[in-house]
Amino acid sequence: MTQIGRQLWSLIEGILSWLVRRLLHLEISKAKWEALLQFVKFGIVGLSNTVVSYAVYLAVMFLLRIMGMLPDIDYLVAQFFGFMISVLWSFVLNRKYVFQADNEAVPWFKALLKTYASYAFTGLFLNSILAIVWVEWLGISKLIAPIINLLISVPINFVLNKFWAFREKR
Repeated sequence: MTQIGRQLWSLIEGILSWLVRRLLHLEISKAKWEALLQFVKFGIVGLSNTVVSYAVYLAVMFLLRIMGMLPDIDYLVAQFFGFMISVLWSFVLNRKYVFQADNEAVPWFKALLKTYASYAFTGLFLNSILAIVWVEWLGISKLIAPIINLLISVPINFVLNKFWAFREKR
């Protein structure tokens, strides 16, 4: 991690510590604190992942509209490309910054395949079904549907990554 990255993370950790200890008056064990910090890191990676996914989603939607292709399913095609690129982005950052302890136990290629499999469940299957529900059944904008899906997919992704993709079977 770069010097700026370490300073930024130190600031985030300090704010989180203040919130937990001073504002909420909670004392938590070192193991729970580490788990909380890991979830916060995962959340930060997830935010960047969301930006990447949504940017690709919008770019593909724009390109498909310019080319006049697939007007009925443009949002599903855009979601697929957003998924493919953002999962690779997420894998690299999660492996380097979030789940470092398990990197030795799990070969990178195996972890990458597991990451794509876990995100396929939420990022393709679940999010596609939810997108159809939001857009086709409830009339929610194609531009807003992926944002709503985050409320469901983020917690599921953390559990799948922590306990499956980046963890070697013992």
